[in-house]
Amino acid sequence: MPHHASRRTLITAAAMAAVAAAGAASASLGTHGTPDDPRSPEGPPGHHPDRASLRRFVDGMSLAEKVGQLFVSRAYGHSATDPDPADAEQNQALFGVRTAAELAARYHLGGIVYFAWAHNTRTPHQIAALSVGLQQAALTSGARIPLLLSTDQEHGAVARIGAPATLFPGAMALGAGGSTADAQRAARIAGAELAALGIRQDYAPVADVNVNPANPVIGVRSFGSDPHAVAALVAAQVRGYQGAGVAATAKHFPGHGDTETDSHVGLPVMRHTRAVWEELDEPPFRAAVEAGVDAVMTAHIVFPALDPSGDPATLSRPIVTGILRERLGFQGVVVTDALDMAGVRQKYGDDRVPVLALLAGCDQLLNPPDLGLAYRSVLAAVEAGELTEARIEESVLRILELKSRRGLFDEAYTTTEAVDATVGIRRHRDAADQIAARTTTLLANPRGLVPIDAAAGPRLLVTGTDPASPTGTTGPPTAVLARELTALGCRATAVPPARAVAAVPGHAAVLVCTYNVPEEDDENAQHRLVTDLVVSGVPVILLAVRNPYDPARLPACAAELATYSWTDVEMRAAARVLTGAVRPAGRLPVPVPGRYPLGHGLTR
Repeated sequence: MPHHASRRTLITAAAMAAVAAAGAASASLGTHGTPDDPRSPEGPPGHHPDRASLRRFVDGMSLAEKVGQLFVSRAYGHSATDPDPADAEQNQALFGVRTAAELAARYHLGGIVYFAWAHNTRTPHQIAALSVGLQQAALTSGARIPLLLSTDQEHGAVARIGAPATLFPGAMALGAGGSTADAQRAARIAGAELAALGIRQDYAPVADVNVNPANPVIGVRSFGSDPHAVAALVAAQVRGYQGAGVAATAKHFPGHGDTETDSHVGLPVMRHTRAVWEELDEPPFRAAVEAGVDAVMTAHIVFPALDPSGDPATLSRPIVTGILRERLGFQGVVVTDALDMAGVRQKYGDDRVPVLALLAGCDQLLNPPDLGLAYRSVLAAVEAGELTEARIEESVLRILELKSRRGLFDEAYTTTEAVDATVGIRRHRDAADQIAARTTTLLANPRGLVPIDAAAGPRLLVTGTDPASPTGTTGPPTAVLARELTALGCRATAVPPARAVAAVPGHAAVLVCTYNVPEEDDENAQHRLVTDLVVSGVPVILLAVRNPYDPARLPACAAELATYSWTDVEMRAAARVLTGAVRPAGRLPVPVPGRYPLGHGLTR
């Protein structure tokens, strides 16, 4: 783990002052307290305190401090204390403070979640400086408890931190590779880089089993449709992340893989019977629990077979306590999915949702839309007797135990050395390329077009959809693919779809990237493009760069591949497979209805 208590070369002068203020007694206390704490001369007990020590510390906290530990909020700005003016204004409008540091101190927050759209994740050194500044704020105010800084770094389609950090294939690509060793290695490296940035909780891996091609929100974020294969890969990633000192979070309990509504914008209903749930959805979560996962995230879905009340799982005591805690025996931290999502806000108001989540058995309340309202609502529920202070303390204790397991009471700060020695280093980027090379799936090759003879320098035309980069630091995929093919000996040119058909003459083949082609829509622009290219008579190679279902919705092509993501690491892997630099090894982790069965994949 890239944190060294003996090396405190911090990101900024302000951060250096933070260590001096917050960690003056670190030789005996860790980096969590100051020796003049009027309530406890030693602050929170350091060096992996036991449960009894943590409980004694919780007993000395005020109710306001205890409630604050339950909340994980967003905060705007690249800096803890000096955000850009627009971000300061946004913080002021939403939270009544101008900086993330003030926010952490005012509400005694247990954590802050990083988002690119909140301008938290620009560069590795900036992220690390933000983390240090936030820890300074937490460790010099209130109960002096380090923050649990978190993000959604699933890789593939969902990632908040971009290049130059190492970016790995996403879950379905790893499912196509089928290697638990690769899955664990990817998570271990990704976790080490997060830890070097000061981030100690990742909202990954996704434990949902994707059995519905129409699922609008999970799809390639899942490892696949086989519950036992998904379970093995989930457990491997839990071990990888936590072996690097980062809390893994299995999500979205009790399973979001067979829904047709996005819980960000609506309230999905899961129609599985209890028996189907036990066979299909439960195994990955059980595997995560058995692997010692630190946290489980709930889903904002209604699951009538598990709770007929109509409440979303996040607010369901039968699901959170009855199934996750009692049936699966999970004793770690239960974190809600983001509370600003529509799925959890349709039945109850924003003042009731956090209270009901705690009554259901959740511990961390993630990103409420109105933090002040949510915080006051929980305090009021305790004062009114709806929630007991003992119930609050149960969750606080679990959260502090997680922070202790991840070493935050020993070393809460990161260093410039940790960033430079860990984030985006050549060894990590090479590992990502090696892993990606085993994921690209050759679905069809009836004319033996793949591998392309790159040594002959064929002229190739690359076109198709260029979806936005998940992190804003990669792509566009057609340009990356053309560049990589050229580097391997081909003469490849990327052109936009509007110019593609006219540009076909004189090329040996056309490579077309497709992205989530809709079913039964012959007038869709992607369908028209592929049809026109096939009619041109030049061999067409199809690359499905997100969901692998596209080939079944398009005319048959001379060769068809699935990459499961459109980020640079997968485009590089596809280029190597296309030219024979590596042999295709990926196998479909989901069936493609009407075209290919589960496990299909050619080796030539």
